[in-house]
Amino acid sequence: MKLIRFEENGIIKPGIINEQGQRLDVSAFGEDYNERFFETNGIERVKTWLASYHCPVVSNSLRLDACVARPSKLICIGLNYAKHAAESGMAIPKEPIVFFKATSAICGPNDEVIIPKNSVKTDWEVELAVVIGKKASYVDAANAMDYIAGYCTHNDYSEREFQLERGGQWVKGKSADTFAPLGPFLATTDEISDPHNLRLWLKVNGETLQDSNTNDLIFNLPYLIEHLSQFMTLLPGDVISTGTPAGVGLGFNPPRYLKPGDVVELGIEGLGEQRQRAVAYT
Repeated sequence: MKLIRFEENGIIKPGIINEQGQRLDVSAFGEDYNERFFETNGIERVKTWLASYHCPVVSNSLRLDACVARPSKLICIGLNYAKHAAESGMAIPKEPIVFFKATSAICGPNDEVIIPKNSVKTDWEVELAVVIGKKASYVDAANAMDYIAGYCTHNDYSEREFQLERGGQWVKGKSADTFAPLGPFLATTDEISDPHNLRLWLKVNGETLQDSNTNDLIFNLPYLIEHLSQFMTLLPGDVISTGTPAGVGLGFNPPRYLKPGDVVELGIEGLGEQRQRAVAYT
């Protein structure tokens, strides 16, 4: 099943994409795709409900919001592709590099990306994101995949000066408004046969800059869930963004960063596509 959230008359509503590719409004189900939904086996409950309820079709012209309601945590993994570590001039990590993005950065998959005030180094990062389906604490890797509700596309926008040159944690360069577009949909686990073998790509102004596969992950999904759950409880609906491959602006010589008017397009096999136009902060 593919879960979406869309905006109609200023209200965010839950929906799905059916097998015919239509967007359907499931707001009559009465729940958003939030922590409680995932915690109470919402995916299976909405599947059962859909079998006996006729849902109205939603126009494709309506704006898509993030495919999950604001999670308690948006956890990111840095330098999780070997070639990306190399282009960044950093050693392959011995353990996952973990940082957070503020959940206020979350936005829709096709919203404009706002270049922050005083930014000169806003960068792009296509990433596979994992959505947690049930409370996870001290999980073993052997059972970790059972804790996943589904997958979605994430563009982990980064302001490199704020991130790397201003001291402190990476979160400062990762958390500006619009820096975490999620979607267009959340694909439940039955939709993706092997999350460790998905092509992911990104273009800027039509030029392909990232083109890789999740089979190049240094730390795979079971390892990441096991690792993170040793340090914090993962709650239903939490998002783990698993890292980006080579081809970010920081890695070019000279580096390349976004400017107003640039158009970023990206996608992951089986998880749809995003499109963002860069605009200046006003």
